[in-house]
Amino acid sequence: MKKITKSEIRAVVDESYEKFKDEVGGKNADYIPFLAGVDSSLFGIAIALPDGDIIEKGDTSYVFGIESISKVPTAILAMEHYSAQEVMQKIGADATGLPFNSIMAILLENDHPSTPLVNSGAISAASMIKPVGDSDAKWRAITGFMAELCGSELVLLEKLYESESETNYNNRSIAWLLKNYDRIYDNPDLALDLYTRGCSLGVTARQLAIAGATVACRGVNPTTKKQVFKAENTTKVISLISTVGFYEHTGDWMYESGIPAKTGVGGGIMGIVPSGATPGGFGIAAFSPPLDSSGNSVRAQSSIKYIAQRLGINLFDSQEIVIEK
Repeated sequence: MKKITKSEIRAVVDESYEKFKDEVGGKNADYIPFLAGVDSSLFGIAIALPDGDIIEKGDTSYVFGIESISKVPTAILAMEHYSAQEVMQKIGADATGLPFNSIMAILLENDHPSTPLVNSGAISAASMIKPVGDSDAKWRAITGFMAELCGSELVLLEKLYESESETNYNNRSIAWLLKNYDRIYDNPDLALDLYTRGCSLGVTARQLAIAGATVACRGVNPTTKKQVFKAENTTKVISLISTVGFYEHTGDWMYESGIPAKTGVGGGIMGIVPSGATPGGFGIAAFSPPLDSSGNSVRAQSSIKYIAQRLGINLFDSQEIVIEK
């Protein structure tokens, strides 16, 4: 059994921040004009522990675009509204090995969206959210669930939403191709708009860490103590994140970090250390806008990998880890 104190975690978070805060690699996403204008020097790291304590450093209160990390709560909510098995049947759970916005992947998967954590599957998942046909009620369901997952309300970044809506030509094609193959379960335009709005929500690294901890703690938010989703869906969503959280580079990420994590082009990464790795589990998040060529935050990746390695935390290590005061 390996024991880690909160002071040790705090020290490693501080080390990681100091080590990578001046890293200059990568650049902001420029295909979405709003993201291109975000301050590239921003950097924050947060860890949410199972007792509700938050260890954080840097710009953890800065509100940034959640982008593709929103795919995780939408997938969980679809499981809650139906079942994990029905999400598997209607969407799938398999990595494509292709870019997150690939149209070819739909064709290669025999008309199947593959997984709710790529664009096609996320649009399909948005179409599944109840009640069918009611955009406003669906939006309230999605944002309400995200607030429970993160422990506080998220805000819609209107300028980001406008920017996303004006440039989402590829996703429009995906939505209607899925409709052609009966893989959209509501109006395609409605589903696409819900997906786009979800990606345009503003979130902080602190909120993402809490959301990650809620998943790690089998659906119980460690700060509110509320059961946000069914415990049995925990392994399903962690499996999805482990196989496609970094899209076609997920294998590389898991090999180097051992931490299931979902990335977004807004510069955020949400990591999950399941209770199999630590009793209760915890969430780890980092944010910094400059991205590598695959659309993943350079500083956020480096900091999470460093923390995982320094603390000896790895999903594939059977050693029990206990966090002490």
